[in-house]
Amino acid sequence: MYVSEITHFLQDLKDKNPSIAVEQKKGRALWWDKRPQTAEDLEHVSESKVRQTSYVYQTKS
Repeated sequence: MYVSEITHFLQDLKDKNPSIAVEQKKGRALWWDKRPQTAEDLEHVSESKVRQTSYVYQTKS
């Protein structure tokens, strides 16, 4: 089976540094795995939105 150079490199890297998987999980938890938003959070977000014009590429004159 063919294995690309990049895949081979990544497999070797993970074999040499097993802590990479743990660090990846920490990074995912930091940036992606968020708690559900509260009603207060949703209200703040909706108040913060700027209304988009019907044609976004038109400049204001």
